[in-house]
Amino acid sequence: MPPFEWPVRVYWEDTDAGGVVYHASYLRFMERARSEWLRSLGVAQSEFKARTGLAFLVRSMKLDFLKAALLDDELLVTVEVKERRAASILFGQVVRRRDGTRLIEAEVRVACVDVERMVPVRIPDDAIPGLTP
Repeated sequence: MPPFEWPVRVYWEDTDAGGVVYHASYLRFMERARSEWLRSLGVAQSEFKARTGLAFLVRSMKLDFLKAALLDDELLVTVEVKERRAASILFGQVVRRRDGTRLIEAEVRVACVDVERMVPVRIPDDAIPGLTP
């Protein structure tokens, strides 16, 4: 699958008192991009959970903060599948300015979890269109 891109604009609520994006805001930007990636493939997370009793939860993250984003910056957040295992997916994500400047590089592993038992389970083969086992 080619990388998916999601646009984000930086608002006051995303920044600290100096107008610099607060580090935790990048996590929200990346979460939204992964959610929109799923939505673009026809997967509504609430419907998936209701139908299967499963959800995708973040298992681990590795973040490299390269440069800071600022108030009013227009950003692009990419989502790319790096690896699919039986019960998890490893994503590569990049947050960059529209001019191409890389701000954040991340690896995010999400696990497929049975929400009632809160244990990892195999990702159903048909859960995400185009994502082969």
